[in-house]
Amino acid sequence: MNKLHTLVAVAGIAAASGMAYWWQNKGSTHATAEAAAPATAAAATPAGAVAVEVARAESRAVQDDASAVGSLRSRQGVMLRPEVAGRIVKLGFADGQPVRKGQLLVQLDDQLQAAELRQAEAQVGIAVANHQRNKDLVAQNFVAQRVLDESAAALEVAQAQAALSRTRLGRMKITAPFDGIVGIRNVSLGDYVKDGADLVGLEDISSVFVDFRLPERFLTRVQPQQRAEVALDALPGKAMQAVIEAVDPQLDANGRSLLVRARLDNPSRLLRPGMFARVRVVFAQRANAVMVPEEALVPQGSKQFLIKVVPGPKGPMSQRIEVAAGARRDGKVEVQGSAIAAGDTVVTAGQARLMRGDPQPLRLIELGKVSGPVAASSPA
Repeated sequence: MNKLHTLVAVAGIAAASGMAYWWQNKGSTHATAEAAAPATAAAATPAGAVAVEVARAESRAVQDDASAVGSLRSRQGVMLRPEVAGRIVKLGFADGQPVRKGQLLVQLDDQLQAAELRQAEAQVGIAVANHQRNKDLVAQNFVAQRVLDESAAALEVAQAQAALSRTRLGRMKITAPFDGIVGIRNVSLGDYVKDGADLVGLEDISSVFVDFRLPERFLTRVQPQQRAEVALDALPGKAMQAVIEAVDPQLDANGRSLLVRARLDNPSRLLRPGMFARVRVVFAQRANAVMVPEEALVPQGSKQFLIKVVPGPKGPMSQRIEVAAGARRDGKVEVQGSAIAAGDTVVTAGQARLMRGDPQPLRLIELGKVSGPVAASSPA
């Protein structure tokens, strides 16, 4: 019985030792396979390669422009006010209606002025008769020349008095100085108004002006007859073309801004003074501008650099290039010059180790794609 127990114990120990040996060899084989994988991957990438993110340069149409906000103004606009006090006896317009140049808008009571004019005209008639009579008498040597001179002076005084009375009478009528649309009146029939009181506004909106301000750096670039694009919050989705009419010669000392006025045609009369406007002035347009992501640019002092990916003997290499930045649109910036062309690959992240200027091997990572080789651009 003791021998049986001894044999069972020996067999169990042998089985356990065999299992331990097998398990140890399996783990070593698995570790060797795992260690071989990085070695294979390392062999595919040059030693010391810098991992960077890259993107492609693209070509698109770009406009060199400036944006601003402004307000619409009527082509002509006045607030009608009387020059003399008086009582309103007639209104020749309806609120918000078009009127013609010379149309009677407000008539003040002019009975007193009309009577004064008739009196002055009668005085002129008497003076004319006296002067003519004195002419005849002087011709016949019945009176002296001095009498004729006095009658001529009296005639001039009477005529001046009549002209004064006629002017006073004319001031009792307020007419439209130009074609336009009247606003909402501030007075009613029978009101007594003083001189200078606001009666009604008159606006000519056959075309309108848009006034806006630009920073002073655009002083040499904005010129009359340039085109501007205007968008209005009141008319969403509708872009209109304006023409710059004038540039104020004086800059605002507070904001260092330049006042610009552009003209908009308004045949439908939809545009009204006071509307809020968004203005974009186009200075130049380029059909095939080369654009790269903004993060590709690395500023150093007053200069701008980017890293271009070029082919090397063992794979992609870095090439530092100084560039001039142009217009910026939607997270991209224009690269001016011939150093970068559409389709070239540029580094967008990881440039810090590449700014010394020496070409270095790269391991490229293109965003949105699985890590792998990316075609390098030809050297500039």
